[in-house]
Amino acid sequence: MNFLKTASAVIHYRTIGLETGKPVIALANSLGTDLRIWDEVVARLGDKFAFVLHDKRGHGLSDVGNAPYSIFDHVDDMAAVLDHLNLKNVIVCGLSVGGLIAQGLYTRRPDLVKALVLSDTAHKIGSDEMWNARISAIQANGIGSLLEPIMERWFTPPFRTSDNAVYAGCCNMLVRQTLEGYCGTCAAIRDADFTADAARIAVPTLCVVGDQDGSTPPALVRALADLIPESEFVEIENAGHIPCVEQPDAYVAALLPFLERCA
Repeated sequence: MNFLKTASAVIHYRTIGLETGKPVIALANSLGTDLRIWDEVVARLGDKFAFVLHDKRGHGLSDVGNAPYSIFDHVDDMAAVLDHLNLKNVIVCGLSVGGLIAQGLYTRRPDLVKALVLSDTAHKIGSDEMWNARISAIQANGIGSLLEPIMERWFTPPFRTSDNAVYAGCCNMLVRQTLEGYCGTCAAIRDADFTADAARIAVPTLCVVGDQDGSTPPALVRALADLIPESEFVEIENAGHIPCVEQPDAYVAALLPFLERCA
């Protein structure tokens, strides 16, 4: 296991294949998940690319740090990992809040970013009222109290079955995140707005979304793509908010032509 002590937190990270000299993809995961959501993607792309993954602060094995967070707390953590590994000009792929982190990374440290994959995300996600209500509900009753509605946004009905062990594991992953880290990241999402910055993105960008995403629906992700000059947009069929888990074959097939062009 690899850990990096930043100015305000210890961040858990993983590297795969950096010694090979292959093009590097840095992956940023979604709210309520850890770096394991990328396992199937890494397995399918591993003969072509190297990878850097990390747990956001407040998630997985990383420190909670000082919550609530700003989106740039998460951005600075990701930048610190890449700097620690002496990496620049990587392909940055972020899912949901990870997509906000990716946009923030380009805004603050464009030297680190060669291309962007913005997955199931937006320039601004949700309203202040929505996020404040979620924070209040979780602080009062725990993450488990919102398990069902969250899973309805994450995954399609055929995936959410009692005999699907992967689905059960995703439920476990969500409810085992720290309350402080989850709510702290909700606050970061609430306050993040890259509407103006999106028009200034000048690296190749792919916006991708599950066609049944209940958190950042296709119309919202397309609106992000419309803001970014010369970006591409792809929908993944039969997938919710986390297509890298629900439809990894289709997800990789959608990303691979773009990734190969940017490598």
